[in-house]
This record gives sequence, structure tokens and C-alpha cells, in this order.
Amino acid sequence: MGRDADGYPVTRTPGGVVRGARSARDLAAVDDRVSGCRACPRLVAWREEVAEVKRAAFRDQVYWGRPVTGMGPADARIAVVGLAPAAHGGNRTGRIFTGDRSGDWIFAALWRAGLANQPTSVSRDDGLQVNDVRIVSAVRCAPPDNAPTPAERDTCSPWLARELQLLPRLRVAVVLGGFGWSALLPVLAAAGYALPRPRPRFGHGVEVELAGPGGPLTLLGSYHVSQQNTFTGRLTEPMLDAVLQRAVSLAAG
Repeated sequence: MGRDADGYPVTRTPGGVVRGARSARDLAAVDDRVSGCRACPRLVAWREEVAEVKRAAFRDQVYWGRPVTGMGPADARIAVVGLAPAAHGGNRTGRIFTGDRSGDWIFAALWRAGLANQPTSVSRDDGLQVNDVRIVSAVRCAPPDNAPTPAERDTCSPWLARELQLLPRLRVAVVLGGFGWSALLPVLAAAGYALPRPRPRFGHGVEVELAGPGGPLTLLGSYHVSQQNTFTGRLTEPMLDAVLQRAVSLAAG
């Protein structure tokens, strides 16, 4: 596995993603390998174009322009699973859900739930810390029109699978949106979790308990914190708070 100019190990094929994820011994190794992934040509071209052209408001900033890793400690009992980084959010700042309105919503809610030390996330050096939660995404690169393809989702899934395997205390997964839900279920099935048939459908407030090799895991569905949902009132702060409070309660129990 070669390394790029910044020292990250480069992965160029779906098979390389499988091998790189499987051999990662800890979350730091997963993050390192995710940061150098180039396995999806369309996503690589888009994230790098956005990082070069930039948005006018951020023209003086150096964009991350790489895949965006997860965030949170290895002893987390809760995972929050999103869709993908935003072109001028995580793709700019290099931290998941950071620098856009979606991040404003999720980190404020995590703070209210006692899972973050501050309600805002604007840059990688702003002092934000989370506890008892690992925040991940189904796809690690910003996609055009916020729409990864099924093939891109599947290529990226080994990173998600390995990340979850490296959370030995994981008890709850809060899934933001139907895309994340559809991406997570096959990952859990491959990891040995018993999925009911028919497979549970996504919905806000849906709660599904799965038996697995490391103990039970409860899935909680929430509408995504996208502007499409928050601006229209489809998702409100009390709705999101209720899901996260339920997650904290289940993790503690």
C-alpha cells in the first residue's frame, strides 16, 4: 500500500478497501486509511474539484478535499450514522458534520443530550469533543448533488463495517435518513446481526433491537438533519432530541 504526498496510505480499488479495512487494528488505522482512499473515481473528481473551485465565502480557506473520517472514542456505546460529507462542510473542514447547517443541528442536539462539550462545530481546532458517541457516515466522500450511487455506497461499506467492529461497547445506532439505514443493514447482517424478515423499514422514531455477536444492538431511525427536513419542519429540535435521549437511555440501560 503506497502513500500519498501527505503520508496517507492510498487505496484505489474496492478490493483494496476490503483489505485495508479488514487489516486495520484500531480506529486510528481506519481513519488513516479512509483519508487516503481513492476507490471511487467520480467522488474523487468531485471532492477535489470542489476543493479547488471553492465557494466564494470560503475562497481564502484551504479545503480538506479528502474522504472524511468518523469522530468519537473507541469506548462509545452510541453510533450516529449519517449519509456523506457536505461539499462545503466536511469536505472543506475535514471533520464530519462540521461547517454546515446540518452540523449545527446535530452537534447542538448532541450537546443537549450530554454527548458533546459544546453546541457548535465550525473547524477541526475549535475544541469540540464528544463522549460516548462515534459519528460516522455511510459514504466518506462528498458526492455530487448529495447523492452517492449504490455502487459507491457498497464500495465504502467496509470502512463502516470495520469502524463499528472496533466499538466493542456499541449498544445503539442512531441512523439519520433512509440512505444511511439502507447502507447499515447489510453491514450489520454481514457482521452476524440477526435481521428480521422482512427487513425493518426506515422511519422517524422506528426502533429495532437486533441480536448480534457482541450483544444486542438497537437501531433508532431519525429523519436526516438536512436543510430539506429542518427548514420545512419535517424534523424539529424536539423530535431529534427525543431520539437522542432514547439512545442515551438505552445505552445506559
